[in-house]
Amino acid sequence: MIKKLFSIITLLLACISFVNAQIQEPVKWDISISKINENGDGEITFKAKFEDQWHIYGTELPENGPLPTRFKFDSQKNVDLVGEVKAKSQLVKKFEPTFDMELNWFENEAVFVQKIKATDVNDYKISGYVEYMACNDNTCLPPARTSFNFGKKPAQQDTAGQAIPLIPLQNLNANSGKAEESNYWEPVIDQLKEFGDNEGVSSDNESLWSIFLKGIIGGLLAIITPCVWPIIPMTVSFFLHRGNDPKKGKKAAIGYGISIVVIYEALGLLLTAILGADAMNGISTNAIFNVVLFVLLVLFAISFFGGFDIALPATWSTKIDKTADKTGGFFSILLMALTLVIVSFSCTGLIIGTLLVSIANSNLLAPAVGMLGFAIALAAPFTIFALFPSWLHNLPRSGGWLNSVKVVLGFLELAFALKFLSVADLSYGWNILDREVFLVLWIVIFVFLGFYLLGKIRFIADEKLEHISVLRMFLSMIVFAFVVYLVPGLFGAPLKAVSAFAPPLSTQDFNLYEGRVQAEFEDYDQGMEYAHRYGKPVIVDFTGYGCVNCRKMEGSVWSDPEVKKLLTEDYVLISLYVDDKKLLAEPFTIKENGKERVITTWGEKWSYLQRSKFGANAQPFYILLNNEGDVLNHAFSFSEDKDEFVTFLKDGKKNYKAEKKGLKLETLKGK
Repeated sequence: MIKKLFSIITLLLACISFVNAQIQEPVKWDISISKINENGDGEITFKAKFEDQWHIYGTELPENGPLPTRFKFDSQKNVDLVGEVKAKSQLVKKFEPTFDMELNWFENEAVFVQKIKATDVNDYKISGYVEYMACNDNTCLPPARTSFNFGKKPAQQDTAGQAIPLIPLQNLNANSGKAEESNYWEPVIDQLKEFGDNEGVSSDNESLWSIFLKGIIGGLLAIITPCVWPIIPMTVSFFLHRGNDPKKGKKAAIGYGISIVVIYEALGLLLTAILGADAMNGISTNAIFNVVLFVLLVLFAISFFGGFDIALPATWSTKIDKTADKTGGFFSILLMALTLVIVSFSCTGLIIGTLLVSIANSNLLAPAVGMLGFAIALAAPFTIFALFPSWLHNLPRSGGWLNSVKVVLGFLELAFALKFLSVADLSYGWNILDREVFLVLWIVIFVFLGFYLLGKIRFIADEKLEHISVLRMFLSMIVFAFVVYLVPGLFGAPLKAVSAFAPPLSTQDFNLYEGRVQAEFEDYDQGMEYAHRYGKPVIVDFTGYGCVNCRKMEGSVWSDPEVKKLLTEDYVLISLYVDDKKLLAEPFTIKENGKERVITTWGEKWSYLQRSKFGANAQPFYILLNNEGDVLNHAFSFSEDKDEFVTFLKDGKKNYKAEKKGLKLETLKGK
């Protein structure tokens, strides 16, 4: 069995290597624009070269087939398209059995031309992207995009074929008031390294151990769900009574537990390989993703209250079950474990989704580590009870208590659903779920939960309670105490215990609390110009609407009077939200890691600033600068130790004063 397990793990790692290989795009695009003549005529040429055996499809394909190559022009200024994009390369036409239709594609290379006409040859702009799907004889990659951005501005050199530069960065000379070139965006990664332990660049928001612990907790919660708990004794008994040899039955049950770990860890590894930390962060703040998750959680909650049943198609698990019966050995057990994963998805899917979103801003390996913890906890009872079958007799039987657990989970799902809706609301600036509304809804949800635990509310599947247990009494007391704790938040209390979940205090309209710290600027360039004009140091706060640890820092550390004084009086505070989805007035193009991409939102702009200037991409991330954009101290990430953050701020202030006196900052670094 161990050899077979090793073979499976080796196969999984090979699959991950394969996926990583595909991330190296087999299609290379060269997009250029000809010089616009005096009549305004020109053309854009799209040239794609493919690695051996790869191809992309033509621009016109039958319905229900693969993705055709498409050209999107999303920004045009003083320039019109003349006709449509024309292919200059020869198409290959063949019948494709996979799609049961005749398809066409380009091999070796593909060249397309779009003619344009500029109405103002000295001031024009055109941008967009080409969307395509790369395939070979064995597989297809997910659809990909390559962006382009061309233009010319008055009184400037022709920028055709080049990236449009970042929004001009200028500051005001404090003495003359004249605009001068700024180094605000100039990289300072080497300066940070000189300060020694660059915590903000090298460390992650959460350690892998804490992520693993989150996974363990999620797995333990999954065990007591109605989808898993009743299966435990049935499954263990099946393996123990399988055949005439009890030892073989125990080995089979242990293999079953290992198979559960293998399946879930494969999912975590695939997410790590395909998405990575940056993509997970983008998904976690995506409006559609969060709204869909909000709707799913509400539907799951209604289902757990007894409104209706949610289950995946029975044919999925039935087919796997039949295959398991025909297959022998370890692979049969692996397929049985896969059946459990599918059958229990209506309960575990919620927990897994919540886990992955909660670690989206963390280490690159976070999905794999979190799923490993989840799988180990979920698989543990199957293995433990197989080794000690007599313990099965002490296992609580399914009954009314299990339905109560399901209902309690339903209330918790409603509460967490609001968190996901809040992230989308904040990221896109909808302003439909400010802090007061959020807290009112939470108060109502937990009041109902408290009454349910006391037996004052019953659902259709609940048994009538003649009396409540001691456990239910204590749980109801905890819930009502939590409700009382939430009430002052309606008047502006910081509520440090839930600051990671509730919207920030800045969204609250009625606020009697005076300890709130509000950033003076949410635009880096404006904040730096202000600091330069008035001769003050700067603290740049890279944060996010969906960043849990950012809210913890603001609630537990920034609310301290000493910290508040330093942030508001001694520094210019600039908060930059890397998941802000509001569109820029004028997108711009960057070149990063050899590829060009168009920055279209404020969040993308600030995320690029963090990566390019400071070499970091995790939040929260705090950096101290003088008013010329140079570093004053090492970076700071996440710590709820108030004294540590105060020391960080005071050291930066001391270094700034030393600079003003003409001392060399090198003498202060590392101290």
